[in-house]
Amino acid sequence: MWLRRRDRAGDAVRPDAVHAASALAFHLQGGGELVPVQVDDLPLADGEVAFADVTCSAARFYGTEVVYPQSAGYFENHPAFGRRWVPNNRLDARRRQEAEETAAPQWRDHTVARVVLTSTGVRLRPPQSPTWLPFDHALLTEVSAGQPEVVLSYSVCAPLLLAGPAAPWLGVAIEHLRRPAI
Repeated sequence: MWLRRRDRAGDAVRPDAVHAASALAFHLQGGGELVPVQVDDLPLADGEVAFADVTCSAARFYGTEVVYPQSAGYFENHPAFGRRWVPNNRLDARRRQEAEETAAPQWRDHTVARVVLTSTGVRLRPPQSPTWLPFDHALLTEVSAGQPEVVLSYSVCAPLLLAGPAAPWLGVAIEHLRRPAI
């Protein structure tokens, strides 16, 4: 029952997020500009301007090297053959498959992070991290926006997933900042 209430609350936020993104897109298409915001604890470069300071769920998409577990089995004291190792082939096969699935490319490092959108890129700060992680617009190759999320693909690092109520708005704003000024 509690899950139903939580889902209803999330469903109520989505239309507001979509509406905010649509309103921003309409505003920008009409010649409007993004409004700067003040961010005190992020050192900005000369000429860099902050446009959003929000909290989002963040994740990265990558695979890792497969680490296969040691062979499973047991020692048996056989009356005719003596003490010998008896392998457990079924368990070994299952553990190898699990290791391969765990290493396959997937969304990893899920965390709630503070996200600041600036004129030069997205700055991400995970909890308890003293540093900001920079994701510059110049290295951005693709922006894929979904209803509750936006995926940013970069030429030099793993894609970045931002999810939450602010994600659709961020997707529209990032697309606007990527476009060359006419």
